[in-house]
Amino acid sequence: MASGIRDKVAIIGMGCTRFGERWDCGPEELMVEAFNEALTDSGVSRDQIEMAWLGLFFQEQSAGKSGLPLSMALRLPNIPVTRVENMCATGTEALRGAVYAVAAGACDIAMAVGVEKLKDTGYPGLPERSKGTFDDLWLPNATAPGAFAQLASAYQAKHGCGSVDLKRAMAHISVKSHDNGLLNPKAHLRRAITEEQAMNAPMIAAPLGLYDCCGVSDGAACAIVTSVEKAKEMGIKDMITVKAMQLAPSNGFEMSTTDWDGSYLQTTRIAAARAYKEAGITDPIKQLDMTEVHDCFSVTELVVMEDLGLCEEGGAIKAVLDGKFDKDGEVPCQIDGGLKCFGHPIGASGLRMAYEIYLQLQGKAGERQLDNPSMGLTHNLGGHPFRNVASVSVLGLHSE
Repeated sequence: MASGIRDKVAIIGMGCTRFGERWDCGPEELMVEAFNEALTDSGVSRDQIEMAWLGLFFQEQSAGKSGLPLSMALRLPNIPVTRVENMCATGTEALRGAVYAVAAGACDIAMAVGVEKLKDTGYPGLPERSKGTFDDLWLPNATAPGAFAQLASAYQAKHGCGSVDLKRAMAHISVKSHDNGLLNPKAHLRRAITEEQAMNAPMIAAPLGLYDCCGVSDGAACAIVTSVEKAKEMGIKDMITVKAMQLAPSNGFEMSTTDWDGSYLQTTRIAAARAYKEAGITDPIKQLDMTEVHDCFSVTELVVMEDLGLCEEGGAIKAVLDGKFDKDGEVPCQIDGGLKCFGHPIGASGLRMAYEIYLQLQGKAGERQLDNPSMGLTHNLGGHPFRNVASVSVLGLHSE
C-alpha cells in the first residue's frame, strides 16, 4: 500500500489578502497581493516556480475556464498552470495539486493560488451555477441555509437535545468566531457580539439565525511548496510539512439509503479517518493543537467536531459550551475567525485555513498566537450535507 505524502513536501511561503468587500480591486490584484507576500516569505524568485495551480470557483473572466488568469496576472514564465474547482474545497484542491506534483518528483517548486471575487457575481443571487446545470446545488427547495438547518434538526432529533441548548451552543460558536476575528487584521468581520445577540437575531432558516451564517467575501491566498530535501538545501529550518491531504466526495449514499439519518457528515468522517492514518494520528484530541473547519454555519462546526473525533458522538453541545474549542480550550478552533468572520471567498478558503495553521506553527500569528503549536488540521465541506465533497488536511512541524 502507498505510504502517502507525509513529510515529503514542505510549505516554504504563504500569503493571504485581507478578506472582505474588496471593491477597490479585481481578482488579478488580489492574486498579486497574495502572491507577493508568499514570494517574499519563501525567499525564492518567480522564475524558480515550475508549476502552478489556480483554484477559482465562480469567475469566468476573459480567459474562460483556464489557468490563464493566474499566468497573466503574475507574469509567470510560461510554466504549466492548471485551473481546478471543487466547490468549497477548491482552495485545498489547488494546494493538493501543487503538493502532489512535488511529492511525485514532477517539479522542485510548485505554487497554489485560490481566489474569488464573490461580491462582483451577485452571489448568492443568480450566479452561473443556479441556471439549471447538472452540478446545480442552489435549487429553490435546497438552499444552503435550509439544508444545514435540516442538519441541525436531524442532530437534535437523534441526540434528544433541547432546542435551547442547541441554540446556545451555536451562539457560543458564533461569539467565539467574532472574538477571534477581532484579533485578525485581515478578517472581513471584526466586531464582537454577545450570546444574547446571536440567540435573538433574525431567523434565516430555523434554527439558524443571522449570526449562525457566514457571509461571502472577496479574497485570495497563495502557497509555495517544495520537497523536504530541497528545503534543506535552501537552509530552511523549522520546516512546516504536509502530513496528510485527503478528499472524500459523496457517492450517493446519503440520498439513497435510510442508513444515513442526516445528523452527521459522512464524507468528513471518511476523509478524517484517511487523513489520521496518513499523518500517523491515533488520538486527534491530544495530537492536534488547533483546527480550521468549514463553519459555513455554526451548526456545521458543531457537528464537524464529532465527525473529526474531537468529542464523543452526541457530546458536541457540552464540549462547545465547556469551551473545549475556544482559543484557550483543549483543541482551539477557528483562531482566525473562520469562514464566519475571516470570510469565505470560495476559491481561497482552503488555502486561507492553511495560511492560519502556517502562521501559528511559525509563531507569527500576532495577538491570536497560540502557545507552541506543532500540528493543525484544516477541513472543507463543499455542497450540502446530503451531497458534498469533504477535504481534511494535516500540517505540522517537520519531524525526521
